[in-house]
Amino acid sequence: MVLDPRRLKPAYIAYAHDIVMAALSFALSLYLRLGAELFDKSIDWLLVGTILFTVVCAVAFWFMRLYRGIWRYASLNDLLAITRAVTLAILVFLVLMFLWTRLEQVPRSLPFINWFVLIALLGGPRFLYRLIKDRRFDLNLENGGQRRIPVLLVGAGDAAELFIRATSRPGGADYRVVGIVAERPANVGRHIHGIEAMGTTEELPAVVEELAARGDRPQRLILTKDGMDGAKVRTLLDGATEAGMTMARLPKLTDFKSGVDDKMEIRPVAVEDLLGRPQTTLDRGTLSAFIKGRRVLITGAGGSIGGELVRQISDFAPAELVLLDNSEFNLYSVEMALAERHPALARHAIIGDVRDSDRIGGLFAAIRPELVFHAAALKHVPLVETNPVEGVTTNVIGTVNVADACMEAGAAAMVMISTDKAVNPTSVMGATKRIAEQYCQALDLVRHGTDGTRFITVRFGNVLGSTGSVVPLFQRQLAQGGPLTVTDPEMKRYFMTVSEAVALVLQASAHGSRDSEHEGKILVLDMGEPVRILDLARQLIRLAGLRPDDDIKIEFIGSRPGEKLSEETFHGGEPLVPTETKGVLLATPRPGDHQELSRSFDDLAEACARSDTATISEILHQLVPEYRGAAESPARAASA
Repeated sequence: MVLDPRRLKPAYIAYAHDIVMAALSFALSLYLRLGAELFDKSIDWLLVGTILFTVVCAVAFWFMRLYRGIWRYASLNDLLAITRAVTLAILVFLVLMFLWTRLEQVPRSLPFINWFVLIALLGGPRFLYRLIKDRRFDLNLENGGQRRIPVLLVGAGDAAELFIRATSRPGGADYRVVGIVAERPANVGRHIHGIEAMGTTEELPAVVEELAARGDRPQRLILTKDGMDGAKVRTLLDGATEAGMTMARLPKLTDFKSGVDDKMEIRPVAVEDLLGRPQTTLDRGTLSAFIKGRRVLITGAGGSIGGELVRQISDFAPAELVLLDNSEFNLYSVEMALAERHPALARHAIIGDVRDSDRIGGLFAAIRPELVFHAAALKHVPLVETNPVEGVTTNVIGTVNVADACMEAGAAAMVMISTDKAVNPTSVMGATKRIAEQYCQALDLVRHGTDGTRFITVRFGNVLGSTGSVVPLFQRQLAQGGPLTVTDPEMKRYFMTVSEAVALVLQASAHGSRDSEHEGKILVLDMGEPVRILDLARQLIRLAGLRPDDDIKIEFIGSRPGEKLSEETFHGGEPLVPTETKGVLLATPRPGDHQELSRSFDDLAEACARSDTATISEILHQLVPEYRGAAESPARAASA
């Protein structure tokens, strides 16, 4: 066995120590067993027995690589290694002594005594060395070293234990754990490496007061558990703010790159943690059967939803993945990420516009995709409101082009990504997405009883970090020192992380494609409870360690064109039915007539070509009776 030259000297010192302790343990064990009678025995036998035992131990310790252990980090694993090595050495020694002397001069209890003595002699110095080093390190910190930040941990699990151990090492010396608040009452009063679980999360103020009375007021509250319920995180954030603490979280185990050399740095609490809900367990078998070995095409592949679709779909081994987007840069970025993630996957990055029917038709005819995910859309409500021609051309005509191309190419299924703004729309964007829903519903009903293309519509609310999302805006404003701009104090929205939304989209699509009961219906993702935008702004400020209204101002700028105070994920006339997929509901909105819609689309296309916004508005109101746009047609206004 070749040792690393950098560790040669320490390893040999440790090895020599263990051999000396082996020799000492044999003589000491004999004395403990025989007492003064030991000196009445033959000195030759004592010397021969000690030498033989020492040689056996030397071989066993080398074979078991005890020298590799670093005393500074002696742990339970090192004790187990010592136990195995000592056990092996004693068993081999007994066999040799039996073959030599039939164990005539070996007391029957000697092996058991020697086992305990040798483990103590090998393990004791190791743990004593670690104790001295740890105490010295702590003393150095207290006597002029860097001042460690007192922190309070949330959770008494494995992650908390790992963090407490890490803070005793030089790499974790930035923090000093002063207490723990447990999630379960059963853990209160228990200790982890001398740190007490002083109360539950509901008792956070009392725990902070008790620590302050001791002179150990914590400056930071650290979450040790990943995936904690968003409501609980928000409550803890409020409690931390009231107690004058900032809040952070431990990194996920998957965040570590190079193993033990990584420093356990705490991370800021992300907005996703505030909104988090228990993640849905995906049926990977169903998803694999839905995607594996198929040609998949994704429109709007360079966007936030489209890009996440690319990432997740690529994990299920499609035969070919086609990325379609009209943005060169976005398409390049997602294609490069895909190449790094799955270099062997057959992929094609195609610049194209869903509004170009000839281009889309020819592309689909050449590729003949089996699964199509239609994520291309204009989603920013105020921008679409002031650019209705582009909104209609992209969201309505673009969807029609893709849907018709799917039928012509014989695709197995098309999944249309919709939005909660399609429910009782007050904006052009919402109305266009509702019309797109109607068309896909109508096509799905037209194919009833045939083997034609399935059209699956999935509807959900705001996605964190997507185009037009309020969260990136708040983060930019916060980085600039504020103020954070909120449209209305009562403005509420549904939020979901992009990964969770796409995972549920895939799950819903897989089940919906094989269930005839879903034909003509819309799959609605369960978004939980809506979040007040004002509360979200205040929480983001607190996460930055600042005080709302004092350090960072919040300004109310009024609602923008097309916005409403609260969104809905389903219409009052859409009865919601649970599905076999947790987190996915089934709605049955009024579908449009396919022929009537087709005639209206011709009129819409002509109006868009003329930039005739009045006619566009009139047609939108005709197709979506519940639409209440800012600029209703004269006829409707007169009748109102």
